[in-house]
Amino acid sequence: MPRVSFEHIVKRYGAVTVLDGLNLDVEDGDFLVLLGPSGCGKSTLLNLIAGLQDVSSGRIMIGERDVTELDPKDRGLSMVFQSYALYPTKSVEGNLRFGLAARKLPKEEADKRIQWAADLLQLQPLMRRKPSELSGGQRQRVAIGRALVKHADVLLFDEPLSNLDAKLRTEMRLEIKKLHDTLNPTIIYVTHDQIEAMTMATKIAIMQDGEIQQFGTPDDVYENPANLFVASFIGSPAMNLSPARLELKAGKATAIFSDGTQLLLVGATFDQDVQAGRDIMVGMRPEHFIIDAAGTADGHSMLQLPVIMVERTGSDALISLDFVGEHLFVRAEPDRAARTKTGETVSVHYPTAKLNLFDAQTGLRL
Repeated sequence: MPRVSFEHIVKRYGAVTVLDGLNLDVEDGDFLVLLGPSGCGKSTLLNLIAGLQDVSSGRIMIGERDVTELDPKDRGLSMVFQSYALYPTKSVEGNLRFGLAARKLPKEEADKRIQWAADLLQLQPLMRRKPSELSGGQRQRVAIGRALVKHADVLLFDEPLSNLDAKLRTEMRLEIKKLHDTLNPTIIYVTHDQIEAMTMATKIAIMQDGEIQQFGTPDDVYENPANLFVASFIGSPAMNLSPARLELKAGKATAIFSDGTQLLLVGATFDQDVQAGRDIMVGMRPEHFIIDAAGTADGHSMLQLPVIMVERTGSDALISLDFVGEHLFVRAEPDRAARTKTGETVSVHYPTAKLNLFDAQTGLRL
């Protein structure tokens, strides 16, 4: 499968600029997820590569081909939409065959491709049914199969799971991931659901206001967010972010919060040369806290904080603590949460190596 490149892409609607000079490379065989809130430009970017909208300026390359001005049918793409877009009067087999018939593919080759897709997606028992006789997950499998039989160079997915319930979303995530592992196609997938992005992608491009805020592997964008937007967007619950002032105490970098609480930053990673006296934001992931550790372990900072609220969700639990007048969320084992009472003070430790530090003015990672 070929590489896909977006070069200096600009998209305008009248006086409104949605994408302004965007550059992005999708490597051969990558599963790229375009992730971001509604209105960030991710679906617009997908529609541009599909040829459903025109580029205002810039160039889109698929392999060595410039497809910017080509009709959608000539780009070598297949697309799975948010709505299944199946033909209601045709059977499953008829839906799979329709696109191949339009391409005037020989019947023998068409039969071979349909058989292959049906086996891959476990559609054989459903081939004679109409879409109205299928469940949501089955319809989505047919839509994916219709895209696969075209043997396109690149597969595009536009929020394909948003219409499904939670159980079906989980099942279809596994199916799509299995599909990528088996066939290794180049996939560009649009979603606002970070769980979909984290579980399926090989690369994630996080977008806001038409710009790519960070591009990298799921682990990289989660553990090393490039700025405050990425830090607050990725994670459920999101990263705890608290304002502080960076000072030197006995020659050691220290975060001093508004209530006087001090957090020693020895062991914290700084990507930039930092100076004392600057305003920063300190980021702490809920799952990195250790509750009731015996003593202060090396490389950990300790906080003793009152409990505001306990949320239990069966297999998981969150304890909300009062830190500098704001909620600080700590992930806990359900049995530990069951023993926690509102108003009591708990001791939590946080590994300083896991701290995320940002410049409060620019929002960029330090």
